[in-house]
Amino acid sequence: MPAISHRNGMDEDIFTAFADQLDRYVRDRLIPAEPQLIESNAIPADILAEMRGMGLFGITIPESHGGAGMNVSQYVETIRRLAYAAPAYRSTISIGVGMIASALKNGGTQAQRDRWLPKLAAGMIASFGLTEPGSGSDAAALQTRAVRTGDGYVLNGTKRYITNAPNAELALIMARTSAETLPKNAHVSAFLVPVDTPGVTIGQADRKMGQAGATIADIILEDAVVPADALLGEVEGKGFEHAMRSLDNGRLSVAAASAGYAKRALDTALRYATERKAFGEPIANFQLIQAMLADSQAEIYAAECMIADACRLADEGVRTTIQASAAKMFASEMCGRVVDRCVQIHGGAGYLAEYEAERFFRDARLYRIYEGTTQILQLLIARNMLKDFAAGL
Repeated sequence: MPAISHRNGMDEDIFTAFADQLDRYVRDRLIPAEPQLIESNAIPADILAEMRGMGLFGITIPESHGGAGMNVSQYVETIRRLAYAAPAYRSTISIGVGMIASALKNGGTQAQRDRWLPKLAAGMIASFGLTEPGSGSDAAALQTRAVRTGDGYVLNGTKRYITNAPNAELALIMARTSAETLPKNAHVSAFLVPVDTPGVTIGQADRKMGQAGATIADIILEDAVVPADALLGEVEGKGFEHAMRSLDNGRLSVAAASAGYAKRALDTALRYATERKAFGEPIANFQLIQAMLADSQAEIYAAECMIADACRLADEGVRTTIQASAAKMFASEMCGRVVDRCVQIHGGAGYLAEYEAERFFRDARLYRIYEGTTQILQLLIARNMLKDFAAGL
């Protein structure tokens, strides 16, 4: 089944109007609701309904299936703007509009697209099940099994640290369809598993350092039976390929989230520096404070340029594993430096929960870990560079 291609995306004038509306919504509605989100560790139900009404759950899904049909550049720019607010807002929509929609568009059958894409566009929350207690970046060590039966598959295993699992209705589960470890991870297949399938259990939500409202939990599969058409593309051995192609988009989403949240932290630090006085004048007048502000602005700009270039290539149909990984690696590390400077500019106040700086610091730490740790991305980038060099590219 050929992949769906929507490189042209949404009409630019319509997208610009949408982006302006989103900026206002983030500042007027989402940011003021952050204290409630943090206290309840959940996005308020009325805001979730508003996000669905705005079409945020369908931004990358083709218009033919109820979405907005954004291209990669528009999708990632939407994420960057949304990520100016608390990370939970992006986290809730990103798996569905990013990795799951991408896997369906690139590798799903027409029947699978027709079944799941409209539901995702309407606001169904989804999860991506790759990581396990004993494997994350090492797909060869993946233990979840899918054994073929007469009319389907039986799945057994545990997926760990799965974003949205406590609220998800659908999970894309990576499982072994071969006991042997095959070349190019052809032992891994992908399955579209409704979370209410008998034998599927969601573990207790994990307590985390930060990112309140962005819930994670285990997905436990115990003799969970799914029909044969739950196999993505109805072809075994393609799960890892679909996962990696989906992760290119996922990494651009995390890169954009890092850039958006870094801008929030920098704006907060800039505002504090102009208001806080020491030695009779605003601390913004002090050159070493200015140096931290300037370094942060330069690094955010660099990250935004990297992200834009990777998105441009993706919209041209170029495989962007190196560029997406590099953008995610740089942007997430950059965000860590910016939020650290934000705390430093606040001084003692930056260590207090009364101010936002300490929350930014805790929230941003995860960006360097998920969708590939910095260290794994260094290896991935280098290996692809060496492969391209050997191929004469």
